[in-house]
Amino acid sequence: MPTTQQDIALNQVKDWLENIVIGLNLCPFAKKPFKQKQIHYLVTDSTNDYDLLTELYDQLVLLDNAAESEIETSIIIMTEHLIDFDQYNDFLDLADQLIDNNDWRGVFQIASFHPDYQFAGTNPADAENLTNRSPFPLLHLLRENSLDKAVESHPNVDAIPQQNILKMNQLTKQQISELFHYLPD
Repeated sequence: MPTTQQDIALNQVKDWLENIVIGLNLCPFAKKPFKQKQIHYLVTDSTNDYDLLTELYDQLVLLDNAAESEIETSIIIMTEHLIDFDQYNDFLDLADQLIDNNDWRGVFQIASFHPDYQFAGTNPADAENLTNRSPFPLLHLLRENSLDKAVESHPNVDAIPQQNILKMNQLTKQQISELFHYLPD
């Protein structure tokens, strides 16, 4: 049975989650829903903001209607749209507006990941950008109440970003090349 482009994208994102996000413990809250198969994935080949916003809305409705025990979180994987990081960043404003327009502020939030992710005030080659670099542009839809529970149970959630930057800076060029093999050179 031939593997489709969508299957390849899905497998790359699952590999990224398992080996980088969970494997390097960048997000101490990711392991449980990943292992319990409570992450819903949508691979989209939409090529414009309108279609992507429609799919984002549908995923938020799905999360809103699903029990947390079934679907804890959802990840939208974009294979054709928002390849440019600046356009992706601009789209995040539209995504936030969608959340506000549907009274989902405080219910859901979006974590952003992109192959060219760059934090403000950093250079593109800075290792700390690797914490948010994924094989494809992603919209990770999170339930606020799940985040609140996770934060309450973590001994020092404020230290996570600094610990992640330290981890990225300690990786050798070989380790970066192996872990982030999907990134362009």
